[in-house]
Amino acid sequence: MNKLREYFHTDWAAMTATDWFGLGLTVVVFVLMVGLYFYVLHPANKESMEAHRNIPFDDVDDEDSTKHGEIR
Repeated sequence: MNKLREYFHTDWAAMTATDWFGLGLTVVVFVLMVGLYFYVLHPANKESMEAHRNIPFDDVDDEDSTKHGEIR
């Protein structure tokens, strides 16, 4: 147990500003991910998420768009 405690020991006083920024950024991204997962997987939002289900597969037929490298 002592070796494990020594392995995971953090010297907080020796941390630089870059270390603190990285730690803060990691915590912020983690909290945002948990919030996003909660929002997406919450049963009350199911209909809203299902409405956006096929967005990657929807074709866009704009007059300005080209298909498969075709030059107009």
